[in-house]
Amino acid sequence: MNQNKFWKQAMTLVLVFLLAGVYKYSENNQPASDGLATIAAAAAAKRSEVWFEEAPFTIKKTLPDDNHGSRHQRFLVQAPGLPSLLVAHNIDLAERAPLRAGQRIFIKGRYEWNDKGGVIHWTHHDPRGRKPGGWLRLADVVYQ
Repeated sequence: MNQNKFWKQAMTLVLVFLLAGVYKYSENNQPASDGLATIAAAAAAKRSEVWFEEAPFTIKKTLPDDNHGSRHQRFLVQAPGLPSLLVAHNIDLAERAPLRAGQRIFIKGRYEWNDKGGVIHWTHHDPRGRKPGGWLRLADVVYQ
């Protein structure tokens, strides 16, 4: 093998490993806007059980609690490029958040598709410690 061919192959391998490292880093350190992109892609593909990183929303409307089975604080959120989404925050596992329409809220959780836009849930810790869990964040207060 001549020396030029060797160096080209070596540099190609280095480039492949660097790109793989950048991809892995970005996969684990996504900025908040990537959470919205994850939800948008899941909604477009009609996918459920999609975990997303913390993403910013505006509270559109608060709704009455769902008291059937596990109790859930319910509210609608909106974000650019997404339909209105229902959030079901389990208040048997996490503290109720003091919400009002117009507030900015950051949410990490799991998206479930439905024909109305979708539902966000798992905005709490996993009491069994098997799943990563999520949260609601208002200013610097986290409800999980």
